[in-house]
Amino acid sequence: MPLGFFKRTTARNDPMLARCNLLKTSFTLVLFSVALVMAGTSQTVAEPGESGAPEASPSSAAAQDRGSRFLRQPDVSAGGIAFVHANDLWRVNRDGGEAIRLTSSDGAETDPAFSPDGRWIAFSGQYGGNTDVYVIPATGGQPQRLTWHPGADVVQGWTPDGEVLFQSGRTGQPTKLWQFFTVPVEGGLPKALALPQAYLGQMSADGRMIAYQEIGYWDPEWRNYRGGQAQPISIVSTATWERMTPPWEGERQMDPVWMDGVVIYMSERDYASNIWSFDPATGTEKQLTFHSDFDVKSVGAGDGMVVYEQAGFLHALDLASGQTRQLVIHVAGDFNWARSRWEDIPAGRLGNPRLSPTGKRALFTYRGDIFSVPAKEGSWRNLTRTPGTADRSPLFR
Repeated sequence: MPLGFFKRTTARNDPMLARCNLLKTSFTLVLFSVALVMAGTSQTVAEPGESGAPEASPSSAAAQDRGSRFLRQPDVSAGGIAFVHANDLWRVNRDGGEAIRLTSSDGAETDPAFSPDGRWIAFSGQYGGNTDVYVIPATGGQPQRLTWHPGADVVQGWTPDGEVLFQSGRTGQPTKLWQFFTVPVEGGLPKALALPQAYLGQMSADGRMIAYQEIGYWDPEWRNYRGGQAQPISIVSTATWERMTPPWEGERQMDPVWMDGVVIYMSERDYASNIWSFDPATGTEKQLTFHSDFDVKSVGAGDGMVVYEQAGFLHALDLASGQTRQLVIHVAGDFNWARSRWEDIPAGRLGNPRLSPTGKRALFTYRGDIFSVPAKEGSWRNLTRTPGTADRSPLFR
């Protein structure tokens, strides 16, 4: 039973839960969080749904050769690939290899985008409790802040003249939630583009067109969604603001980028999210990848190379041949959040409560393990201790 359901259930319609609720609020559970062991370039697998956590130590040489997982939001330049891992920015050669860590703040650094000359990386930095636009040298260095609005400013890319393109809700209203803005690297006030609403997208290399996803999703992980939020991407001219869309059959089209005048984007037309392309000049549409197990989650393109995230790995796509290959990338660092430590767990973060028949103990879940806790005297016990598996829904028998 999910924790949210437990909170909504009342004592009047479930006396057992009422007793368990009283028991739950009486506990201050202190537990030892099992360490995620980092061994060389291989890592332990996180609980399902925890992005940025290390992967399981592989049991074979073949598995080791696949490299690290949970590599996200790639972008490409002539000098390498920037991506996100564990909410930090990393850079690696275009052929993969050992990645170099560029940031290490406690806040999340996401959405990296290379400048047109490859010298800078713009990104969304979560520093001081807010998400703003920052730039950093592509080789690493001190981040420079460009926006200061109390709402979230999310990097999308660059303009041809070297300004950062970002999305913000600073002028939002019920029928226009997000808009694109630009801001100079030297600093200054952001300027809004004429698009009435845009959520994700990118400007073409010549600045003549913008491809964009108009709205975000209340549940982006709803696979093969076909409701009202499923819309085609849009492509507009920055001279006339005339709009066109690729062919559309009711599926979600997402997160467009540009490559040599062609729009590269994700589409769920064949159920799974895959890479498609659309040429605004000819109206030609083409499916480029055919994954059926795991969705493509993000895509980046630049300097003749398309890189996308799928199954936790980064893959390179050759547009000429249509062939894809997984890039073997290794990340290694001092992941402070993965160290062994004691944690004070608030009662509200405990899930799946179950009271024993005698009322003397209760079961709860936390971070994929099952704990037994005494009502009054005694010690708590971690009953499962399985860091590579999520254990749920315990019962007394």
